[in-house]
Amino acid sequence: MPAVQGKAWLAYVLLLATTLAWGANAVAGKFAVGHISPLLLTNLRWGIAGLAVLPFAWPHLKADAAMIRRHAPLLIAYGAIGFAGFNGALYSALNHTSAINVVIEQAGMPGVIFALNFLVLRQRVTTRQMLGFLLTVAGVALIVSAGQPARLLALDLNRGDALMLVAILCYGGYTAALRAKPRLHWLSFITVISLAAWLGSLPLAAWEFTAGTAIVPDIRGWAVVLFAALVPGLIAQTCFIRSNELIGANRAGVFINLIPIFGTLLSVALLGETLHLFHVAALTLVLGGIALAERRRAGRS
Repeated sequence: MPAVQGKAWLAYVLLLATTLAWGANAVAGKFAVGHISPLLLTNLRWGIAGLAVLPFAWPHLKADAAMIRRHAPLLIAYGAIGFAGFNGALYSALNHTSAINVVIEQAGMPGVIFALNFLVLRQRVTTRQMLGFLLTVAGVALIVSAGQPARLLALDLNRGDALMLVAILCYGGYTAALRAKPRLHWLSFITVISLAAWLGSLPLAAWEFTAGTAIVPDIRGWAVVLFAALVPGLIAQTCFIRSNELIGANRAGVFINLIPIFGTLLSVALLGETLHLFHVAALTLVLGGIALAERRRAGRS
């Protein structure tokens, strides 16, 4: 029991650091608007992240080479969908909607995780987790509709909010699929999927240049790239992968709902965005969902 509890507390600390960094990522993405185009930002972010960790990972990559080759399609999918797909959609969304909206909408990820774990992996979802998920869905609906639920029936969605729905599907699927992660050293794993994300985002960045929408980074743009590569990228992704190993995808996924809390506070403080009553109501639902889904029955470890 003490060993399990110790692992749980370590996972909680790692998840707090992860969600703080990811809340800051949305704010950084908002700062990037007009200073670097979103798909080029995604590509440079993961290229730099992969190169930064490569020297430290090299001995482990050589030791894990056979397993990396054996699981190459899965590892490529992790990087291309979970990293490149998610970040490309998120940074693009920030060109059309507020950072507060983006961070609160990420509360929809646990629902994707629960659904995929149940449908594909046949993993049990508890009643408390499902009720918690429903609370978070209500919070996301409140944000997407800007406090006017009737807009959902009319499918009157902001382009940025629609892109965020794509983003949460990408990362929710990635998180659920971490259950099938091959037994690689964590440095090998983060390096391979970072480089896969860089390769996977190359066509997206090329499309921006072809379409004439690419923005080459200026000083602020490069600052955002470096921050995104090292903090929400390498550090936070590593913490999230480790926390999944310690307590499982369902329990770790619920903590993604802390992103709206940190992201909202940072958006108000750093971007000067306005906090509306429906934002507060949505955050209340999100926090309630976290508390309900993480509450365990007395006597259970």
